[in-house]
Amino acid sequence: MAIPMVPMETQLQSIFEEVVKTEVIEEAFPGMFMDTPEDERTKLISCLGAFRQFWSSLSQESHEQCVQWIVRFIHSQHSPKRISFLYDCLAMAVETGLLPPRMVCESLINSDMLEWERTQLWALTFKLVRKIIGGVDYKGVRDLLKVILEKILTIPNTVSSAVVQQLLAAREVVAYILERNACLLPAYFAVTEIRKLYPEGKLPHWLLGNLVSDFVDTFRPTARINSICGRCSLLPVVNNSGAMCNSWKLDPTTLRFPLKGLLPYDKDLFEPQTALLRYVLEQPYSRDMVCNMLGLNKQHKQRCPVLEDQLVDLVVYAMERSETEEKFDDGGTSQLLWQHLSSQLIFFVLFQFASFPHMVLSLHQKLAGRGLIKGRDHLMWVLLQFISGSIQKNALADFLPVMKLFDLLYPEKECIPVPDINKPQSTHAFAMTCIWIHLNRKAHSDNSKLQIPIPHSLKLHHEFLQQSLRNKSLQMNDYKIALLCNAYSTNSECFTLPMGVLVETIYGNGNMRIPLPGTNCMASGSITPLPMNLLDSLTVHAKMSLIHSIATRVIKLAHAKSSVALAPALVETYSRLLVYMEIESLGIKGFISQLLPTVFKSHAWGILHTLLEMFSYRMHHIQPHYRVQLLSHLHSLAAVPQTNQNQLHLCVESTALRLITALGSSEVQPQFTRFLSDPKTVLSAESEELNRALILTLARATHVTDFFTGSDSIQGTWCKDILQTIMSFTPHNWASHTLSCFPAPLQAMRSHEGNEAQVCYFIIQLLLLKPNDFRNRVSDFVKENSPEHWLQNDWHTKHMSYHKKYPEKLYFEGLAEQVNPPVQIQPQYLPIYFGNVCLRFLPVFDIVIHRFLELLPVSKSLETLLDHLGGLYKFHDRPVTYLYNTLHYYERHLRERTNLKRKLVHAIIGSLKDNRPLGWCLSDTYLKCAMNAREENPWFPDDTYYCKLIGRLVDTMAGKSPGPFPNCDWRFNEFPNPAAHALHVTCVELMALAVPGKDVGNALLNVVLKSQPLVPRENITAWMNAIGLIITALPEPYWIVLHDRIVSVINSPSLTSETEWVGYPFQLFDFTACHQSYSEMSCSYTLALAHAVWHHSSIGQLSLIPKFLTEVLIPIVKTEFQLLYVYHLVGPFLQRFQQERTRCMIEIGVAFYEMLLNADRYSSHLNYMDPICDFLYHMKYMFTGDSVKDQVEKIICNLRPALKLRLRFITHISKMEPAAVAQPPLNNGSPAQQPNQVPVNVALPVTQ
Repeated sequence: MAIPMVPMETQLQSIFEEVVKTEVIEEAFPGMFMDTPEDERTKLISCLGAFRQFWSSLSQESHEQCVQWIVRFIHSQHSPKRISFLYDCLAMAVETGLLPPRMVCESLINSDMLEWERTQLWALTFKLVRKIIGGVDYKGVRDLLKVILEKILTIPNTVSSAVVQQLLAAREVVAYILERNACLLPAYFAVTEIRKLYPEGKLPHWLLGNLVSDFVDTFRPTARINSICGRCSLLPVVNNSGAMCNSWKLDPTTLRFPLKGLLPYDKDLFEPQTALLRYVLEQPYSRDMVCNMLGLNKQHKQRCPVLEDQLVDLVVYAMERSETEEKFDDGGTSQLLWQHLSSQLIFFVLFQFASFPHMVLSLHQKLAGRGLIKGRDHLMWVLLQFISGSIQKNALADFLPVMKLFDLLYPEKECIPVPDINKPQSTHAFAMTCIWIHLNRKAHSDNSKLQIPIPHSLKLHHEFLQQSLRNKSLQMNDYKIALLCNAYSTNSECFTLPMGVLVETIYGNGNMRIPLPGTNCMASGSITPLPMNLLDSLTVHAKMSLIHSIATRVIKLAHAKSSVALAPALVETYSRLLVYMEIESLGIKGFISQLLPTVFKSHAWGILHTLLEMFSYRMHHIQPHYRVQLLSHLHSLAAVPQTNQNQLHLCVESTALRLITALGSSEVQPQFTRFLSDPKTVLSAESEELNRALILTLARATHVTDFFTGSDSIQGTWCKDILQTIMSFTPHNWASHTLSCFPAPLQAMRSHEGNEAQVCYFIIQLLLLKPNDFRNRVSDFVKENSPEHWLQNDWHTKHMSYHKKYPEKLYFEGLAEQVNPPVQIQPQYLPIYFGNVCLRFLPVFDIVIHRFLELLPVSKSLETLLDHLGGLYKFHDRPVTYLYNTLHYYERHLRERTNLKRKLVHAIIGSLKDNRPLGWCLSDTYLKCAMNAREENPWFPDDTYYCKLIGRLVDTMAGKSPGPFPNCDWRFNEFPNPAAHALHVTCVELMALAVPGKDVGNALLNVVLKSQPLVPRENITAWMNAIGLIITALPEPYWIVLHDRIVSVINSPSLTSETEWVGYPFQLFDFTACHQSYSEMSCSYTLALAHAVWHHSSIGQLSLIPKFLTEVLIPIVKTEFQLLYVYHLVGPFLQRFQQERTRCMIEIGVAFYEMLLNADRYSSHLNYMDPICDFLYHMKYMFTGDSVKDQVEKIICNLRPALKLRLRFITHISKMEPAAVAQPPLNNGSPAQQPNQVPVNVALPVTQ
């Protein structure tokens, strides 16, 4: 390339120097030569003629170098006249189509010699750019705008007023580029470049004045169209199906919403969403959701300072709460909060998302001078959890800031007295002393110089612990053992004694043996488990040691094939320890991934049976991936011949059935899609019953999550492979009444007809109820036992007496006794710690009820079954969820059968009346009015009822204390947190009403759409949020009524007649502003409510929107206001559709243009073309890309010229120029050149 460069430069020099030469003479003898305009033109033409010849000889690749040389040559001149003449040459070269305008503009503006100090060169350059930029293609204009804005930034804040006039030439170019009617580029491109340089809150350069800020303001409507009303007030229910979707994601560094496009959104959307994160962190069992919201991955240890701040603020909040709470150990809010906090802190610090020393220092800073000391012991307890578990692996310096906190919170000069060690909170009172012991131990073992003498105020505590250590016979009747375990868990010499006592208590190592149910089954003699309040009083470190000892012992006994079964106390204690999420790795993870496989390999069938029993009857809140992993273990287990042992086989099948039917509706898809490459692992190769149960679970899950809503085929979905594999393993048919309840795409399953169905149900009823034996077993079991196993210490005694009264024969002993002569068999029973025929029947009962519901003629039999056996639901681990799923799935079947619905709700909820406090589930009004209503005179609730019901969820989510529902230990509850409980019981109650779904749905919408005295104005978005959560958790007839409300708003005079509302539509639709100024209209309320509902909707529910747009709204949208209202409604959800269902996004994209065509034909004048087009460009560049181009091009061609002009960059149709100022098109293929005679501030004569 270097060789041809020389001749090119030489030739260019000779062409341009020729012209400049005459200029030099004129300058040397000023006034003696006067060029006429004709002479100028002649010179120009001869110069261009020579250049044209040279240009045509150049290769395409050299064009840019050539133009850059010319610009350098011009910029090296010093005479303004000469520069002006050469610029005229360039302008003429562009206008005659010789030089490409984009190349010329870019070379001029990117030139290093273009500096603001050379004011005349600056002014001439920008005048030339203004003249020729009309011929540059739109992407070129965008790039030029970017460079011009950056050049303007080089001008300092203060310059001489004399040069301002010259500098303004650059502003003129920017003004022309931003001129809407000139349409040099999509205004959307321009705002994007401006916002990159001037983000929210940064003032534009003084030279640009308000030109730029006014232009950005024209995009506020577009930003509003893309915003969910009141988004900052919307909150999820943690662990609910909608909680794990993309709607709640936040930026992990700023906590802002990830907004699409650089639009000027409302200020509150740019704020860090601390309230949202804080609310989620406060909920028990929220850590997965927090990780999902912030995109935190356990594998990548990344510190997240914003999360750290919120955890610290939560601790400060707990300290404030403790100042006002009287009692601590009453299971009240304060105790639950501290318990939850310690679990959250351990998880986030353990995975290094939060830094311990940073948090302690931040706490010190926030608590300094506040005088909050009532909660200090609880705070130290939380810190002790982490310190004792991690001090051995980390540097002492990481933990020393705690002493700073101690100085702040323990100002006493005298010794703090020893608390009453018969009370569990004494372990909290000792926490600070325990911390000091761990720090001191670490300092000794590191030979550190940082010896910390025991603070005077803790002396009595320390002496008490030392003295207790010397006592070798520790009793279990107070909390001394817990205190010693907590203080010395990092000091093996001291720790062995107290931990040894705990372990011995439950192992039952003595010679004593006790019988278990069945024959030939003996176990070690300890039957009393460690109580929960003792386990709660142990630090995480001590609990980990305990669970590790237990697991090691179980493995040792499995290897040894011991003939003596595990002690009942050990099994129950192990089950209790598995409830602690903070010891997950040694707890449930170790249980599933290490213990089970090891026991199986050792062929220790007795222990395997025990572990499965624990899983069936004692586990709570196990994450779904562990449950599906166990299911896959069980299927592979069933294939091993040795397990074909009656009792074990029964247990494996029963556990698998529980796992399958207990899968939450929103868990099914994410869990099963993990196995798509090999669905065999989660399906049974031989059990038709289990595979049927799985298909029923699939049907229920896809119905409740609306997975198939809006689609009628199973093709291409994750269900297809699973169903095909099941049918190849265990081919079977389905009864037509069961099939008819399946979601439509699943109804393709094979059906068998026959009249035997009713006979089958009759036989089932006879088998269950005719012989008294089973009924007696059930009623005795229900009468004698409580489901709250974690509060009992005598479960084993009751279990044994029940089995003595009703022995179970699992090895056909009954048959053996009846043959002649009778055969005496003494089979070796596997240990049974928890199960019996009543509990094994429960998951089967769930299925039986569903089958009976499907067949109308047998509903009387179902009522009889519920009367006699319904009491068993007291022991169901998810009674409310079962009711919710049943009422939801069979909504169509139960619409007219209000009595049966009521009976079902009454039987299941009533079974728990002795074990739950008043008001735990159904509202008082419902219990009074609906439970006693007669069939011929049903109860129809009024508005007040619905307002109170919604208010109950609002108060629960706001953390009101005392809350609407009684406190409980969420670790053993069916639901993970108060809001999840409140949501489900509310839905059950609404579905149980003798009112059609449509009417209930409308009544729920009226809670905010009608003026209700019970709904406070200042809190209205929280109520909308609650309605959104409830209505989307109900079946389709309940929420589809929102569509009718939207239609009535769109047909209302405020949107149909242009005279009705003279204001600005974007004010009319701005819910927040209207609400604050008491000028709200029904259309802004409906918009905000629709947003709250759709924000909580599943993608299945949202997928009805395209159909709603095309079939219902397109025919009625005629006015500009209606069009903008629909854009406002649906615009904010394009992001979800793009991420979760692209097909819908494309359909919506096309529908938006079809509506525009309607409005364009109907309206003589369009006032808001710019916001409409800006939104459509946003949609193209952020969501649809070119996916809708073909359908949209046809529509744009039929729009009025002004719209066509604005939208021409979407279709790349050549621009329509007004005839009066038409120019010949340029030959470079870019859109036609702009008329350069038009002054900047005059709008082009565009036909409106």
